[in-house]
Amino acid sequence: MSHEYEERIRRVLDYIFDDPAGDHSLDALADVAAMSRFHWHRVFHAMTGETCAQASRRIRLHRAACLLVQSDQPIDQTAHGVGFGSVQSFTRAFRAAYGVAPARFRKNGRLDPPPVMNNEGTPVMYDVTIVNHPDRHLLALPHRGPYLEIGKAFEGLAAAITARGLWPNVRGSVGVYYDDPAATPEAELRGHAGVIVPDGLAGEEGLEEVILTGGRFAVLHFKGPYAGLHKAYPYLYGDWLPGSGEEPRNAPCFEVYVNNPANTAPEDLLTEICMPIE
Repeated sequence: MSHEYEERIRRVLDYIFDDPAGDHSLDALADVAAMSRFHWHRVFHAMTGETCAQASRRIRLHRAACLLVQSDQPIDQTAHGVGFGSVQSFTRAFRAAYGVAPARFRKNGRLDPPPVMNNEGTPVMYDVTIVNHPDRHLLALPHRGPYLEIGKAFEGLAAAITARGLWPNVRGSVGVYYDDPAATPEAELRGHAGVIVPDGLAGEEGLEEVILTGGRFAVLHFKGPYAGLHKAYPYLYGDWLPGSGEEPRNAPCFEVYVNNPANTAPEDLLTEICMPIE
């Protein structure tokens, strides 16, 4: 499909992500896409597999999930901020998507998982293994800003992969994170939203090629909503690494998203946090 149509899809997804409480009516989104309202929805649905209303609700609820776990913002303020007219309608929609009410999701997201005891009786918060990986080639879009908002780049990337018919070549989804959020202003955080592809697939116009150099990696295995991933990094860097005898390599951490959030319950999502080591 034409890159022009791909750009229109990405422009609309960006619009929804940037203004979750805005006007997401078919007419408004058709205006953003600069296309006749009589044809726009057919194009969007055919290229993405979603209706405009489904995409809007999914993105708005994802934004809400991140805010619930990573901020103290009141639930009613979160509901209105992502475009719901009442807490009741927000709660119904959120429960339908995530299986629990917003308050319970917030509580679950902030609770540390219970310690698992190993044979020596030492608390182990997460499972970490050391593995060897080959080089990985990504097609990616850059992200700049708060890492919890990298979903915007993934939305644009998915639109691009769909428009170009590249999904049969995709071997996985990866988020690359170059900066420490504790030491870098949010507005200056850098990342890439990427998909793993065969080595020879490169040079796609509008997408960046990123090569993740292979070698040894400490891999932390995380299960649960993406909004809770930030809890695992202090354990990896503050607990596991100092006692491991390993040395981090001069390369960024990245996250491999093992299963598909479109058809997996949030509590069953699996993520591998990969730290390059010497």
